[in-house]
Amino acid sequence: MRSGCKHGTMLLVQILAVVQGHSLASESLLCEAESLFNSTGVSCNATRDSIGTCWPYSPAGTLVLLPCPESFNGLRYDSSKSVFRECLANGLWAQRSNYSLCLPIIESKKNSCYYNVAQIINYVGHCISLVALVMAFVIFWCLRSIRCLRNTIHWNFVTTFILRNTTYFLLPLIDVNTQLANEIWCRVVITVFNYFQVTNFFWMFVEGCYLHTVIVMTYSTDKFRKWLFLCLGWGIPVLIITIWALMKQHYENKECWFGEDPGTYKYIDYIYQGPIILVLLVNFVFLFNIVRILMTKLRASKTSETIQYRKAVKATLVLLPLLGITYILYFVNFGRDETSNIIFIFVNSFLMSFQGFFISVFYCFLNGEVRMAIRKRWNHWMDNQSIRTRVSRAMSIPTSPTRMSIHSLKRNTSV
Repeated sequence: MRSGCKHGTMLLVQILAVVQGHSLASESLLCEAESLFNSTGVSCNATRDSIGTCWPYSPAGTLVLLPCPESFNGLRYDSSKSVFRECLANGLWAQRSNYSLCLPIIESKKNSCYYNVAQIINYVGHCISLVALVMAFVIFWCLRSIRCLRNTIHWNFVTTFILRNTTYFLLPLIDVNTQLANEIWCRVVITVFNYFQVTNFFWMFVEGCYLHTVIVMTYSTDKFRKWLFLCLGWGIPVLIITIWALMKQHYENKECWFGEDPGTYKYIDYIYQGPIILVLLVNFVFLFNIVRILMTKLRASKTSETIQYRKAVKATLVLLPLLGITYILYFVNFGRDETSNIIFIFVNSFLMSFQGFFISVFYCFLNGEVRMAIRKRWNHWMDNQSIRTRVSRAMSIPTSPTRMSIHSLKRNTSV
């Protein structure tokens, strides 16, 4: 498709054959094309659109058809369908090419079935994760007795996943035509989604930084300031995404900021991807030191605080590789044949969609402090219910006749 500009005249002949339904020889069509040029004297110059489709030198007032691109943004498209663009009467191309007939495909029916199943897994996983995350958020909100700095960090970590999963359900609204039109709302959605994705990893970094400082450096938690962690988890991603958005707006303002420009500015996305990779590497170093200390100094300790730190470390040991693996798989597809591509689709769909569920389970539902606080709250509620039941029963018992007669006798006697 990209070599079409080199064969503009012959490609134009093929286009005229498609548009007008002629079955003539190429020589006669070439004469027809030349007569159009000679009669009008106006034509559209050869150019490329934002997708990369090469539109050849064409006569004014014609509708030009070309095959759909074979691939775009990592998806394969049906090249038997056509994309069309009008060469206007004034010799200028229409502002946008129409890609409405270009639909993504999978190589085989079997693969297409797997792809549909993976889409269902992705959707169901995000729904389950969102429900679990909201439950964890409400639990942290209601249980004020456990609002220490460690659980506040967990709470913010859960919040980032709620926001990211919510934004995820807006991404399917961005279709090919919206992407080509480069609408403002779709650029906002992509920017917000990338921001929450960055905050996920920065709050994971806050988790690792807190544990490393307390366990390895043996600092007291009283010396920590919550605002510092809030700035680190929410503020720095704002700065990173703002720089990324300004660079996209200035140098690569097209296609709703999806994908990468193959030219000079193809590394713009590394403005936010680079810090994520750096955060993952630093967190792995933190975890190595934490595990080393736990294996030596804290093994014999049985205090409740040490037990909570151990559980937090175990949760981080499980979740950090999980987040790191899913991030790497998200950007690198190792599949080249059909089987490996299917495995990649299923693994990536499962891990990406159920991240929030795993976060909720390890940091909230299996959190010892949370479970103890819920148990206390439940027992307190049950005690109140039993007391209210006994009081209501006592109030509902009628006064006995014997007591009534005694009171009446005393009253009569006194009179």
